[in-house]
Amino acid sequence: MNKSVSVAEAKAKFSKYIRQVETGSSVLITRHGKPVAALVRPNELEHLERLRKAGPESGLVSIAGGWEDSGELVKILDESLRIGQRAVPDLEH
Repeated sequence: MNKSVSVAEAKAKFSKYIRQVETGSSVLITRHGKPVAALVRPNELEHLERLRKAGPESGLVSIAGGWEDSGELVKILDESLRIGQRAVPDLEH
């Protein structure tokens, strides 16, 4: 996140922070010093939603695709050996 502000400041200067997000920044909104929300560009939100839908167990194969000629990459990833297990982040919080 590029900037962190309190809920009160975000409310008082909402238009200012929206303009910052429009230019590519992101704004983390906190309450009592703890993150509660974020202002991000729509394409960043779409990317996050794709990752959530894919699920942590699906790996790269689930998010690969959707662009021209990506079928070969999907095939390679699908056929590749998987070694070990990595920690799965909690995307809900």
